[in-house]
Amino acid sequence: MATLSLTSTLAFTSSDYRNGFNLLFSHSKFTSSKIFTSKRLPFTIQISPNRRRYRVYSESKTEEKQIRRFSPFLERTLQSSNGALASDDWKAVPDIWRSSAEKYGDRIAVVDPYHDPPSKLTYKQLEQEILDFAEGLRVIGVKPEEKLSLFADNSCRWLVVDQGIMATGAINVVRGSRSSVEELLHIYNHSESVALAVDNPEFFNRIAETFCSKASMKFVILLWGKKSSLATDIIGGMPIFSFNEIIELGRESRRALRDSHDARKHYKYETIGSDDIATLVYTSGTTGNPKGVMLTHKNLLHQIRSLWEIVPAEKGDRFLSMLPPWHAYERAAEYFIFTLGIEQMYSTVRNLKDDLLRYQPHYLISVPLVYETLYSGIQKQISTSSVARRIVALTLIRISLAYMGLKRIYEGLCLTRNQKQPSHLVAIFDWLWARIISIILWPLHMLAEKLVYRKIRSAIGISKAGISGGGSLPMHVDQFFEAIGVNVQNGYGLTESSPVVAARRLNCNVLGSVGHPIIHTEFKIVDSETDEVLLPGSKGIVKVRGPQVMKGYYKNPSATNQVLDEDGWLNTGDIGWIAPHHSRGRSRRCGGVVVLEGRAKDTIVLSTGENVEPLELEEAALRSNLIQQIVVVGQDQRRLGAIIVPNKEEVLLAAKTLSLVDADASELSKERMTSLLYEELRKWTSECSFQIGPILVLDEPFTIDSGLMTPTMKIRRDRVVDQYKEEIANLFK
Repeated sequence: MATLSLTSTLAFTSSDYRNGFNLLFSHSKFTSSKIFTSKRLPFTIQISPNRRRYRVYSESKTEEKQIRRFSPFLERTLQSSNGALASDDWKAVPDIWRSSAEKYGDRIAVVDPYHDPPSKLTYKQLEQEILDFAEGLRVIGVKPEEKLSLFADNSCRWLVVDQGIMATGAINVVRGSRSSVEELLHIYNHSESVALAVDNPEFFNRIAETFCSKASMKFVILLWGKKSSLATDIIGGMPIFSFNEIIELGRESRRALRDSHDARKHYKYETIGSDDIATLVYTSGTTGNPKGVMLTHKNLLHQIRSLWEIVPAEKGDRFLSMLPPWHAYERAAEYFIFTLGIEQMYSTVRNLKDDLLRYQPHYLISVPLVYETLYSGIQKQISTSSVARRIVALTLIRISLAYMGLKRIYEGLCLTRNQKQPSHLVAIFDWLWARIISIILWPLHMLAEKLVYRKIRSAIGISKAGISGGGSLPMHVDQFFEAIGVNVQNGYGLTESSPVVAARRLNCNVLGSVGHPIIHTEFKIVDSETDEVLLPGSKGIVKVRGPQVMKGYYKNPSATNQVLDEDGWLNTGDIGWIAPHHSRGRSRRCGGVVVLEGRAKDTIVLSTGENVEPLELEEAALRSNLIQQIVVVGQDQRRLGAIIVPNKEEVLLAAKTLSLVDADASELSKERMTSLLYEELRKWTSECSFQIGPILVLDEPFTIDSGLMTPTMKIRRDRVVDQYKEEIANLFK
């Protein structure tokens, strides 16, 4: 039996580590040197109260080799020492870090200013932290294919933990800290997770009582904060590791493996395969419990290799990150951009406006709500300026909107569902007319560029492009940013497709669409009842197929079979159409782009039998600065209604302008507010196919915390309808 020494090194197995450190960390304080022994273990652990470095030594002569799975290119030295040829190809997601460290070693990779301590890591440092963390997980006994839940928000440590788990061949199960305790518990238990990594002590204390009584956890890893802040009376003797402790354990183990050839002989080496599951991402759960989407390394690598078409970023470009990192959209985008040598700065919703101005990112990858918020902020700034400036700015913006509309005509970027293309004569006349009028408007557009748009772009800070995904981008927002010279590229995807399947390119940015399919991705539109493939321009259910489509739903074959057929086609549940190909006319460059018109399950069927897609009405209504949020309702009714969350400040200002209240009034009665909002709604939706009747005005907005919005800031339509079902019923009486 060997005794621990702080000056010598011998070999150990991962099972030794696991059992030894479970003993070690079951004691939170040490007042003197302690020795722990076990009849089952061929080693002794001695802990010094004055030292925080722990090493394990073994004199066992015979032992069963432990399986050590690794990312083949990231840890190719292990592959070489195992007698296999090192691979230069990416087989697993963590392989990208070796390539990036070799190309961009001393460049800054991440800047994280809002955590304690603030962090800034180069590509080489980031790679080393991922390697150390992965090894630290092996030290405490994490095995390949085990599931570890990672419940945390956006930060540089989230990235390290995520990639560290993947690099061991384990599977991470991800979710944000703002989800309900019940939802997190369901995800943890359903995924069969064995341990938990959490954001901070405050979050863990919120879920600790439920998890400690209803879940089985081998250990907990704390990304940020101090272990002393944890509710120790609830935790009991469960091992708790800080992020830095895992890093230190991994660093010591890697040093031992590097210095001792004999140490490496105690392992059986296996490489992670491209078809291995990398992560379980649970859907937002707008209906029933969330389902666990199984994404493989191959799925995610397709995104990493394909997104350069959409985002032609260059070494040194700056990106701003503020979306939940567990969401497939943000996650795939981050993996991809780190292969290009970019610098990513972590921001928050609260700090976004200031960070855009201070950091001046080249790209912003975000959801439509962020662009809508930027749009509303610009409109508010214009409306509060002097009368002369407001009139000049609004007039110039209208001219620019007209100019860009004409430009789209002569460039052939106007959408149409019509399969018949115009005659040569009509096409030529259309082109000449649009070209001549646009030339007349061009000087005024350039004047607006000089007087207004440069200042707006400087305040926004996005110098190359904003990438929008995760929801529908309203047309008026799309057109506005185009007019002021801010490129916004709209994309489309689902968690089940890793997620991106289509996106607009800078050289073919067709407004109103989600662009062309990305590389190796197929689309088809089918009839919802017969599943017959429809012609271009025909509206139906959107189906996609490609290397990014998920392996299936975890432990849910029936749900998998409902959306994924034998030929690999994924039923997205979205309604859309594919633009017909024209060789001439104003739509000649639009052929093949995908257009979405809402979710099939969101379709409202009136008692008259008419089908209504609420998205069109909601987008039109949100053009009003008086309306903050809206949900159109009316299932099985004779007419439509709406639930509206008003922008109270703007409503009061409008009421004063119309002399409905005194100039010094501080609030508006519910009746007057409802009347004013109804008139506003009629104004903005007058050109829509359907009109909205009665409205319900709410005092409080829909939020993530109330459960009425998803963590990616989309309104949970069914939950809103369920929560206000009595009020909705009264609307139609």
